[in-house]
Amino acid sequence: MHMDKGDYTLTQDKINQLSKEIKELKKERRAVILSHYYQRPEIQEVADFIGDSLELSRQAAKTEAAVIVFCGVHFMAESASVLSPGKIVLLPEENAGCPMADMITAIDLERWKKNFPRATVICYVNTSAEVKAQSDIACTSANAVKVINSLPPDEVILFIPDKNLGDYIARQTGRKINVWDGYCNTHHKLTRQDVLAAKEEHPDALVVVHPECRPEVVELADKVASTSGMLRFIRESPARGFIIGTETGILHQCYKQCPGKEFFPASKKMVCPNMKATNLEKVRNSLVKLEPKITVPPEIRKRALRSLERMLAIT
Repeated sequence: MHMDKGDYTLTQDKINQLSKEIKELKKERRAVILSHYYQRPEIQEVADFIGDSLELSRQAAKTEAAVIVFCGVHFMAESASVLSPGKIVLLPEENAGCPMADMITAIDLERWKKNFPRATVICYVNTSAEVKAQSDIACTSANAVKVINSLPPDEVILFIPDKNLGDYIARQTGRKINVWDGYCNTHHKLTRQDVLAAKEEHPDALVVVHPECRPEVVELADKVASTSGMLRFIRESPARGFIIGTETGILHQCYKQCPGKEFFPASKKMVCPNMKATNLEKVRNSLVKLEPKITVPPEIRKRALRSLERMLAIT
């Protein structure tokens, strides 16, 4: 699968022209554009909503839009389809996948569950709809601790697919959690040495990291939070400088929402090629052709929705 490595650039004139076309097409198609925080700055600028993956799908479900254009990755568009079955859901770059979500399939999960017949399966939202359909309760990085704490103390818990987030939740809750051996390729790249080097270079800056990072990286953080949680912490903190331990796309919103503060990527390696695969031309083309469409089969949708609804009932 060929992926755009993030070196695709446009002139400002071309950005302006494409943005204008997208705005007109959006009105014509009664569309809403969603952008994850990790998308390119020009994508974030044409979006109606910018946020975490599930938060975006929930916002889109509340709108009157007939079409959802999801600038993110495949599992996110699937979640939008699960929550908005009557709307057309488009993923401008159909090959934008999530390596972590791909680390567990519904068949893998079915086999694993056989070893723990009475277990409760908690799936991170970074999973396919098929895997959500095989799970009991979904969670996000923001509410995972709350979801685990809602279960009886003696409950056997299977957590999929992120071992780093699973480790973080186990430490936060003091619970024994059986964790699948998956991880985010981008967050897993960040090492303790990277963070220590950044701290040496910017000694007064606070370290803010995503819980998808390795445990030894999480230990060095002043704040561990989801992407939305990171931005909230940065806005509310009196500190002026921050070392950011997540995908570099978030820096656009950091500077936008917190002018006057300084931001330093914990590592320049923190770029997700899948998130950067979407560009303005692909967004424009998806609105012209109403393709590529993402749909979830009704039976899988029904069961995946149940895992999301159980999470929403808790949180």
